[in-house]
Amino acid sequence: MSGTFDHAKLSDFEEFWRDHQKWLQERGYMLRPRYMPDWKASWLTGAKKPYWMCEDGDIPMLASTLMDATRISDGAYVALKSIKPSVHPYEVEIGTYLSSEPLASDPKNHCVPIYEVLDVPDVDDRVILVMPLLRKYNHPPLQTFGESVDFFQQVFEGLQFMHNHHVAHRDCMSLNIMMDGSMYPDGWHPCSDWIKRDYSDDVKPYTRTQRPPKYYLIDFGISRRHSPGDTSPSNYPILGGDKSVPEFRKSADKCNPYPTDVYYLGNMIRQDFMQVKLGFEFMDVLVADMVQDEPTKRPTMDQVVERFSRVRKDLTNSKLRARIPDRDEGAFKALYRGL
Repeated sequence: MSGTFDHAKLSDFEEFWRDHQKWLQERGYMLRPRYMPDWKASWLTGAKKPYWMCEDGDIPMLASTLMDATRISDGAYVALKSIKPSVHPYEVEIGTYLSSEPLASDPKNHCVPIYEVLDVPDVDDRVILVMPLLRKYNHPPLQTFGESVDFFQQVFEGLQFMHNHHVAHRDCMSLNIMMDGSMYPDGWHPCSDWIKRDYSDDVKPYTRTQRPPKYYLIDFGISRRHSPGDTSPSNYPILGGDKSVPEFRKSADKCNPYPTDVYYLGNMIRQDFMQVKLGFEFMDVLVADMVQDEPTKRPTMDQVVERFSRVRKDLTNSKLRARIPDRDEGAFKALYRGL
């Protein structure tokens, strides 16, 4: 991208954020220097460094609808998500519902909190959701089985929480699971998350074992909230990031979205852990049931959580503290990583 992208100029979607910088500042959110109305590239105005060594030279790696900011009142880093309610008519309602009390205080709630909803003043059909700034759940990689077990527990409880409050996520795959900054007390740059926000040095995080993060389910753009009395709702299929859902391949008819959510989580664990790592045999039976082709044969999330609690009790301390080996690592790499 660096060969064709002029880092000294904003892209089209960046211009939206620059054009609304003053308004966002008035609302209490400060964008980075790159999005100030009078910004000029620092490497062209005396920085004496190439653009890739300058904080304002980093092109956004986030989706075009996302931007980061600093909350002026307390210095917290937040994420801003621009959405069109006409395209995703339920996202605001579902996100704010899951962020409201008493749901927000429930420790099993792993839905990304919505701090505020901003109505963009000069653009029709546009609102901005203000949320915490999060990281990919698996960057850096999980190191021990205990860390993975904690991750499984949190995402299972999080989806169970949604289902118990009558919300189907409908896209709970890898990209829609993130974690907070517990491991990163000094933060990170939102476009290059391996480097400090001011580009002064690489970040030096704690491990998950030292400072366990909280994991979050994000993106309720195609989620649906159902009536409390509707125990077996049906929705028309909407393809999310995981295109392998068996019931979607067989028919375009309406189906119950809750078993599909169970499949998504089971398939995430199968693809991200079991197929690329060794030592996850303790998840074989549960995950196999979660990804069965017939939706009615899959366990509910209540059953998944209950069964996983039994699996977890059978794991020894030595297993939980053991490192997670790659399936393709050779003897030398295994010895090196083991040491």
